[in-house]
Amino acid sequence: MKSKWVLAVVVGVLGSAVYAGDVLATSSSGLTSTVLAKSVFGQFNLNGQSVPPGTWEARMKTHGVSDVYVVDNKLAPGGTTGWHSHPGPSLILVLAGAVTNYDSSEPRCAPHTYTAGAGFVDAGGQDVHTLRNNGTVPAETIAVQFLAKDATRKINQPEPAGC
Repeated sequence: MKSKWVLAVVVGVLGSAVYAGDVLATSSSGLTSTVLAKSVFGQFNLNGQSVPPGTWEARMKTHGVSDVYVVDNKLAPGGTTGWHSHPGPSLILVLAGAVTNYDSSEPRCAPHTYTAGAGFVDAGGQDVHTLRNNGTVPAETIAVQFLAKDATRKINQPEPAGC
């Protein structure tokens, strides 16, 4: 009988934790996201260099199968993605307007604004961030996301402490 009570308490605590996580997560507003493409890639090991060597190089290596997404994100003026994370890195290209990235890896989540034609990297992993359109015109980004096969693409998070 005692083990049933212990089990009931454990289930109740876990359920409360899941509920609290959902309640504390921030939601998006004024955001429209469209997955333009998703492809599955086998393991790869890429090395690129410019000519002459040493002036530019890139490396990317995966272990296991990856999902690669191309996502079109449109943010209305005042819109936000809500605080979130991704399990893998993303390349973000700003197509129109301007977006401000607030990133938990920066002291006090210092804002960085990117305008059309600029790009930035979302490191993924433990990095928690939000994008906002603080302007008066619509903003649009394209995100190229690299994730482990079948990983959740976007994980809603609570606002980090100190932000």
